[in-house]
Amino acid sequence: MADGLPGVGGLWRWWRRRGLRSRVTLTAAAGLLIAFAAADLLLYGALRVALTRSVDDSAHQAADQIVALIDSQPLPQPVPVTASTVAIQVLSPDGRVIDGSAAADRMVPLLSPAQAAAAARSGQAITVQGAPYDLAPVQLSVVAASAANGDIVIAAVPYSSADASLSVVAQALAFGTPLLFILFTWAIWLAVGSTLRPIGLLRRGAASVSATGVPSALPVPAARDEVRSLALTLNDMLGRLELARRRQRDLVSDTAHELRSPITSIRTQLEVALDHPAGQDWAATARDVHADVLRLARLAEDLLVLARLDERADAATRGGSDGEVTDLAGAAATAAQRYVNARVSVVFTDPAGGPATPCPVAGSQSSIDRVLVNLIDNAVRYACSRVIVSVRCDGDWGEVSVTDDGPGIPTEDIERVFGRFTRLDSARSRDDPDGGGAGLGLAIVRATAQAYGGAAHLESALPSGLRAVVRLRLVT
Repeated sequence: MADGLPGVGGLWRWWRRRGLRSRVTLTAAAGLLIAFAAADLLLYGALRVALTRSVDDSAHQAADQIVALIDSQPLPQPVPVTASTVAIQVLSPDGRVIDGSAAADRMVPLLSPAQAAAAARSGQAITVQGAPYDLAPVQLSVVAASAANGDIVIAAVPYSSADASLSVVAQALAFGTPLLFILFTWAIWLAVGSTLRPIGLLRRGAASVSATGVPSALPVPAARDEVRSLALTLNDMLGRLELARRRQRDLVSDTAHELRSPITSIRTQLEVALDHPAGQDWAATARDVHADVLRLARLAEDLLVLARLDERADAATRGGSDGEVTDLAGAAATAAQRYVNARVSVVFTDPAGGPATPCPVAGSQSSIDRVLVNLIDNAVRYACSRVIVSVRCDGDWGEVSVTDDGPGIPTEDIERVFGRFTRLDSARSRDDPDGGGAGLGLAIVRATAQAYGGAAHLESALPSGLRAVVRLRLVT
């Protein structure tokens, strides 16, 4: 047993190294071989039974004909036989051969008296070798039938015709089965190759994508099968990769553009100061450089926040959660109180009236605070007279809204402003005295909401202005 294990292991390794087409074809060929062998055995066995039964029936008919002659009239001499019958014997009740056909032995019965009587009663055929009775050396089907006077008729029919038919069938099966097996195996090889051809096209398409580094659509087969589903799934994945690549490229480009302005300003001011140190107001230069450095720091911080939010969103997609809970109403009231010295009034109102009703939502305190600060900063920048902050619980959601009475933004730009580094050339942007931020505030708001399973959107406020709404899942 132990000596055979390495051979089995080597066969398994050989099998695993075969290609998919070879393995499928070999498996199907093995199944075909078993099916053909079983079908051949069943066919041969069924035909043998049918031919044997046909010979036995011929023997019974011959015996019954002689019994009918005995019962109706004296037997002719010699006893007549059919073309398929080789011998007829008539036994007396005491077991002696009293009559028979020309080829029959007149001394030794084909069946003993006891056997003949039992066969006559049961009607079963008995196989006898013909050589001891001077008959052809073939197997004989011997049957017995009882006459009315007590005589027993024994009829013998050879199996030679059945054996010849079985020999022809066996030769046909021995020649035809291997030929059919080879033809079917070849057809399976071609069919599997045709089925796997789209996979080969997908592989070459994927290799082209790997070589160029540029995601492009893979060929989709016309057949609506699993390979087509695979191709569509891969194309969807490649489309998402291409979208992510473009977003990354745009992010790098936009980041470089945003960094260039403060860096150029710092460089210009320092170069002028170094070229003309005597007439330079170093305090003013330091303040300007410090302002540009703060701008760079805010940009870097916003980019880092977005990166962390993207990671959190990916973790949420995979089912991860940090389990942090924050009172949205309390956070909104606290955030509004920080703007007592803003250029417009910032008011927190609870829809139910009175103190703020607790509204626990999923999200960390720092993330919720950043969302509120970004929304209120944006509203204060563009409001004409006031900003209203409100929180309410709506079913399974907690909702905070920040409304200003500024100029608002066009309807077609409501979704676009959530893009990263997006700043509209509109009244809201032109009215901004300090030129606005880097265009990441609303992007951070939406990314934060989505990271915690929520959503963010903008809508027009009546009679004028803009309302920013963030919905987060309530935690009970």
